Amino acid sequence: MIVKNVEKKEKSTVSFDVLCDAAEFEKAVNGAYLKNRGKIFVQGFRKGKAPRMVIEGMYGKDVFYDDAADDLAPEAFRFAVEQEGLRTVGNPAVKAVDVSDDKELTLSFVTAVWPEVTLGQYKGLEAPMDKLNVTDEQIAEELEKVRKRNSRIVTVERPAKLEDTAVIDYEGSVDGVPFDGGKAEGHNLVLGSGSFIPGFEDQVVGMSAGEERDINVTFPEEYHEKSLAGKAAVFHVKCNEVKENQMPDLDDEFAKDVSEFDTLDEYKADIRKKLEKTAQDQAQSLYRSALIEKAGDNITADIPEAMVEEQMDNMMREYDQNLQMNGLNLELYLKYLGQDPKTFREQARPTAERRVKTDLLLDKVAEEEKIQVSDEEIEAEYARLAEQYGMEAEQVKQALARDVIVGDVKTRKAAQIIFDAGVPTEPVAGEAPAEEEKPAPKKRASRKKAEKSDEEPEEASAEEEKPAPKKRASRKKAEEKPAEDGEPKAE
Repeated sequence: MIVKNVEKKEKSTVSFDVLCDAAEFEKAVNGAYLKNRGKIFVQGFRKGKAPRMVIEGMYGKDVFYDDAADDLAPEAFRFAVEQEGLRTVGNPAVKAVDVSDDKELTLSFVTAVWPEVTLGQYKGLEAPMDKLNVTDEQIAEELEKVRKRNSRIVTVERPAKLEDTAVIDYEGSVDGVPFDGGKAEGHNLVLGSGSFIPGFEDQVVGMSAGEERDINVTFPEEYHEKSLAGKAAVFHVKCNEVKENQMPDLDDEFAKDVSEFDTLDEYKADIRKKLEKTAQDQAQSLYRSALIEKAGDNITADIPEAMVEEQMDNMMREYDQNLQMNGLNLELYLKYLGQDPKTFREQARPTAERRVKTDLLLDKVAEEEKIQVSDEEIEAEYARLAEQYGMEAEQVKQALARDVIVGDVKTRKAAQIIFDAGVPTEPVAGEAPAEEEKPAPKKRASRKKAEKSDEEPEEASAEEEKPAPKKRASRKKAEEKPAEDGEPKAE
């Protein structure tokens, strides 16, 4: 193979030709014949037994050229990339295929490449550093959360009030006719939770065990069950039991029960210490994010669209994986939201662009600062990941190539150089700091991004209002084969 006509184009793309000699092309053509002959019917021959020259006589001598070119393209592309030392991104394309009279094949490729980056200022940058103070109110809120987690539900002999749990039987009707899904027995309804349609829970407040009453409500106009939307309904409700959450008293005994401390004051002091640490970490994280964003904005680079598209694809995969951990997937989630997948994906573009800039920035800083990674640092990183994911170090080594680890450590060191040279300033009143931007995830096995950017599409609640009816929720020479992901295919 011979690489020729290498030409740099705008938006960090490169075009080049790869010449495959007659012997290479003939081998590929014969391979295409052997692969496809079983799919081609020729009268007088058993299926798959027709000689190549007979098939070429019927369909033309170039019948297997496209498949041969498709088979040669990945190898030719890899050869050229290695020969020219190109750092490609995204999926390449074969823009032209030409077979000469001498039966030599020329494949013309266009591919995006890692852009040339010119650093701007990345040291001595200023960014606001919040001073987040922990208040007594925050400590009280934390204590209240712990009290609620340690509360117990007990039956009480009094009328129901907000935040109580009323155990009720109910049956709903519209114009005197019961409707599907509008009946239940022994339902535990937390009053004030908003889980039933507006006005229902308010009318249960004040009921005592054994009491029955009719509750008049109107279904919202946008109610998910269209046959009930906007309709007036009557629910006959019987209250079987009233229960309340009894929370423990805030005293030394409470502290002993929920912590390692003997007194409530000691427990409060520990809560304050932890909240202060969290606040400090958050302020540091936001400060670092602002430095990285500023340094990223200072670079000059002709960023190819393929880099942004690839990052958007990564984000969609991450989002899908996160949803699957909760028993959903992206397709079902978007159906529930009523969102178009393309629109949803496009919402991720600003974050994807920022991640790409961060990648370019840190890669160039690592080059500029001549950052090296020692064998000891690589082994330490493998050990850290093994501990983080509960795996053996050898398993991590099999899942993550050495060059991935080297890249991650270099990136981290480059970021640290920017952080160490940063200058913290007083935050501007009313200015909301940006979320910390982490380097974009590389393609790797068994590893997912630990943090989600604030610009990623937000999750919506899947909770439905109740009560309601339940709804369970010409032949191309020879057959084409799809190109494998990341491999070029002749057009």
